Amino acid sequence: MIKELKRYPDASVNVNAGPIRGFGEKYQELVQDLIDTATYHKLNALSAIQIGEAYQLFIIKEKDEYKPYANARIIRQSKPFKSTEECIYFFNKPITVDRYQELSIVHDTKDGSVTKTINNKEEASTFARMVDWTFNTSLVDRLKPADKNLVIKALASGGHMPNINDEICPTNSKKDYFISVADKLMFFMVISLFLPLFNISKNTLSSWYSYDKFAISAVIALIIGFFFYAQYEAKKYKQCTSCQIGNQIGIIIIRSAILFILGILSYFILN
Repeated sequence: MIKELKRYPDASVNVNAGPIRGFGEKYQELVQDLIDTATYHKLNALSAIQIGEAYQLFIIKEKDEYKPYANARIIRQSKPFKSTEECIYFFNKPITVDRYQELSIVHDTKDGSVTKTINNKEEASTFARMVDWTFNTSLVDRLKPADKNLVIKALASGGHMPNINDEICPTNSKKDYFISVADKLMFFMVISLFLPLFNISKNTLSSWYSYDKFAISAVIALIIGFFFYAQYEAKKYKQCTSCQIGNQIGIIIIRSAILFILGILSYFILN
């Protein structure tokens, strides 16, 4: 019988499948449902989870015939590679994940457990994807958090999948260190403006004024360094939004305005 396929964002697939405990009539009916559904939708593989049956069972098309795998496990894996895959649950949007080319697997049949080795990228990625379904893992779950968020946004908007092979903008950018140091230098400039309110010698005030002049030059250098490093990151991390020119200009204008005001105040108060 052809069954309805689960598609994103149907959350009913988010379950841990139970093991197959028998190979009787009910098992045969479920296998036939998977075959009928996969044939109708022209799929090379299909998991029971994807038709709403929480069992550790899936089928894979091998030599023009669908072969069932019950309680399948991956024992060993080697030869990692990047695999770009499609899944009907995600509307066949291409998603790139980490896989292994060589797999040692085991699965159950009515005659007992069977082990075998897979040493083919396409076959290995298909088998691993089906095993993922039985353990509550999808293609998107295998992505890094930043990549996962990008894919989910693309799915929600019906847009194109992002190229997650491009480096993703880091949560903590190194360019932020430029602004952090600049802010600390300006903080002590603010402190220096209040010193005349206390009984402090002229020599000490003169030293603080010298500091302020040094800080002005240092902050200008840091702002320039921030701008050029941000440009570098914008090219390196193509998905980066915090590296866009509008954000950079806003940060530079605000800090420059604060620095100008502090410089004027320092000249009239400490000089």
